[in-house]
Amino acid sequence: MFDIRDAILADQTDAVAGLPVPESYRAVVVRKDEQDMFTGLPTRDKDPRKSLHVEQVATPELGPGEAIVAVMASSVNYNTVWTSIFEPVSTFGFLERYGRQNDLTKRHDLPYHVVGSDLAGVVLRVGPGVNRWQPGDEVVAHCLSVELEDPAGHDDTMLDPQQRIWGFETNFGGLAELALVKSNQLMPKPAHLTWEEAAAPGLVNSTAYRQLVSHNGANVKQGDVVLIWGASGGLGSYATQMALGGGAIPVCVVSSPAKADIVRSMGAELVIDRSAEGYTFWKDADTQDPKEWQRFGKRIRELTGGDDPDIVFEHPGRETFGASVYVAKKGGVIVTCASTSGYLHQYDNRYLWMNLKRVIGSHFANYREAWEANRLIDRGLIHPTLSKVYPMHEVGQAAYDVHRNLHSGKVGVLTLAPTEGLGVTDPDKRERHLSAINRFRGV
Repeated sequence: MFDIRDAILADQTDAVAGLPVPESYRAVVVRKDEQDMFTGLPTRDKDPRKSLHVEQVATPELGPGEAIVAVMASSVNYNTVWTSIFEPVSTFGFLERYGRQNDLTKRHDLPYHVVGSDLAGVVLRVGPGVNRWQPGDEVVAHCLSVELEDPAGHDDTMLDPQQRIWGFETNFGGLAELALVKSNQLMPKPAHLTWEEAAAPGLVNSTAYRQLVSHNGANVKQGDVVLIWGASGGLGSYATQMALGGGAIPVCVVSSPAKADIVRSMGAELVIDRSAEGYTFWKDADTQDPKEWQRFGKRIRELTGGDDPDIVFEHPGRETFGASVYVAKKGGVIVTCASTSGYLHQYDNRYLWMNLKRVIGSHFANYREAWEANRLIDRGLIHPTLSKVYPMHEVGQAAYDVHRNLHSGKVGVLTLAPTEGLGVTDPDKRERHLSAINRFRGV
């Protein structure tokens, strides 16, 4: 593994094709025999630092249409948190079902789960039938794993019945020194970014693209008012950039003055600090407060000059969904994913049906959407929102930060890369965008 790392660090990526693939590698895992460790605890008290382990694991067999990637850096997404707290279900059920599909997928059904749905690294080996990629290519990976044997997936790969999220519903994810991916998950690494910066956008940038920009989502247009929850967070920070870049008018909801400053630095002018303004959408665990919805809607109209949101970019879920449905304009769209505060949404249907609003479910992105989202990163039109980077042995703390919302933007993890700041091959392009690249650092 050190020989592979040293060849990459010496910019001798062509040499990796001649190096042997290690029989094992270090990876961040959860263990099947610990999947009940948090039973009975409230969600907030489930601690990823207790369940995420760095262990030596066996290198999986390489199959047709697949690639093994030497991973230089990865990042933490909310699905890593879900995996680490075994909520809403243990991911070992996903691996067991995938393992029953055929002889090759049996590899995934193991007593440990290598997690992580982002990576930046170098292709080490490709399996039979792979033509586009070869050893030595610098890549990032999107997290759509799909079989494409069913006709349902050929108009939109996210509709394939065998669609899965790599590193969450499959094994051998990106928080590791090596990762196993389908070759059609690979995309070119933006040359002006470091390894850790390039690893940060993948899942959330693609998710935001489908949810907000794509015709499969909200199909945002110039002049649309877009309410963005968690606008400085891992997902919302990309939605904010896309709204601004597309000529829309974002109304950015954040939870602190520091986060308000971040979205303003991106160019957003309409900002609501929900903590400072004291919005409490639930009277108790079972009862929402419509008067708070009204107060929130009035505040939005004060900022926009009287306009309600054409689009609500919704991902907190239970805590905010009732308010989201209420404040969307007549004929507007609430586009939803993730539900990080809870999956059981409650809302007053009168405000949906009588005002002709629509709720659109959005989940990750198809291959074309992920490629287009990565192209925006590569062209410097969207920038990574990396705030902090941890070494792999501190991944539990990184996931804890995301679980407790102690972070802004994305939290990165170094895997094979020994330090931050490596991997840039286009320094001139980087210099042109440096202030935007570093906007979230240290926040």
